[in-house]
Amino acid sequence: MASRRAFLKGSGLALFGVGLMGGIPAFMAEAAARDKVKRLYKRKRVLVCIFQRGAMDGLMAVTPFSDTYLQAARPTLSMQATAGGRTNPLIDLDGRWGLHPGMRAFEPLFKEGRLGIVHGIGSPNTTRYHFDAQDYMESGTPFNKGTASGWLNRAVGLLGHDAATPFTAVSLTSALPRSFYGDHPSLAISNLQDFAIQLKGNPAAANTAARSFEDLYDQTSPGLLHETGKESFEAMKLLQQADIRNYRPAAGAIYPPTPLGNSLRQIAQLIKMDVGLEVAFTESNGWDTHFNQGTDNGIFSRNVADLSNSMAAFWRDLDAWQDDVTVMTMTEFGRTVHQNGTGGTDHGRGSCNFILGNRVDGGKVHGNVPELTVENLEDGRDLPVTTDFRSVFSAVADAHLQISDDKVLFPDWSGKKAAVMKA
Repeated sequence: MASRRAFLKGSGLALFGVGLMGGIPAFMAEAAARDKVKRLYKRKRVLVCIFQRGAMDGLMAVTPFSDTYLQAARPTLSMQATAGGRTNPLIDLDGRWGLHPGMRAFEPLFKEGRLGIVHGIGSPNTTRYHFDAQDYMESGTPFNKGTASGWLNRAVGLLGHDAATPFTAVSLTSALPRSFYGDHPSLAISNLQDFAIQLKGNPAAANTAARSFEDLYDQTSPGLLHETGKESFEAMKLLQQADIRNYRPAAGAIYPPTPLGNSLRQIAQLIKMDVGLEVAFTESNGWDTHFNQGTDNGIFSRNVADLSNSMAAFWRDLDAWQDDVTVMTMTEFGRTVHQNGTGGTDHGRGSCNFILGNRVDGGKVHGNVPELTVENLEDGRDLPVTTDFRSVFSAVADAHLQISDDKVLFPDWSGKKAAVMKA
């Protein structure tokens, strides 16, 4: 049986599966109140990752609108960058690439050079099963399903210091994502107001961890608690005493009333509170567009509008913290080049991702996308993966968090970093 000391250190004083209307549990709040509140943590650089679950159609999000082969492959889904016709025009980025009109909030960020796009990004593993592809991307080992840790958890371990706060790595999700599984402290917080927190990467503890922690707390000597938990209680006091419910974003930052908008709003709160956050994660669902995908209206348009509006509001909200933050999206794979018979697209290979920050080599569409002739398509049907996702993720982690040990971050990879960040 694990010792009380090991439990406290390993848990980061997190609770697994506790939803509490009153905020921090009474027994923790009482202990925390014994000390004077102070900000223990200096401002840190923060990497925010957004997983678009369901596989985003990168060719509709960022379209090579002059490619006549794509137009022929999508007779009712293709869009143009000129006004007129049955749809609103794409936003012409550079004469070749057009941004979906639902992503108008991205246009100024792209023109300012803060937003970069990588096209043809994906996994070298050719699976088209959602859960396998997500697992491979989040573990960072696309040919090893047995990897116990996630790449973001390994990133936390490579930050160069011990986590003095339970808020070093936080996922604004109801369950801990695969990206955060591992030995280093991380939390899943479904809602800051309720403070529903889950213990890091050990799903087997779901039904017992909360009660066990309180039992251990009751049995622990004040000296041991002081040694292992002082920083955690200090951070929790900051969260407890903040007026989270009445948080006011910076002027002009209007978050969509959606799960993604709410998650990014709470991540902005944590960043501004200086609780030691360094890696944040959240997700956007509903990208599996097999039918009725739509063009400037429909499910895809709603999804890209939510993504871009949420990210743009988050960026505006950060205000003076913008230099400290980089945001990166990811999705497990793309969609087929040809539309199907129900007005949608099926599981494909390459997609695109978005990287937002002042260190990003923005205002560009990076990557290599060939003319979409049949002979250039992967398996004769898909946008080929020409950029391994690990080359992008490692470049962002290196430039923003100064994590350069790729052998630990992505142990089965020996490629080159993508040139997506400023030198």
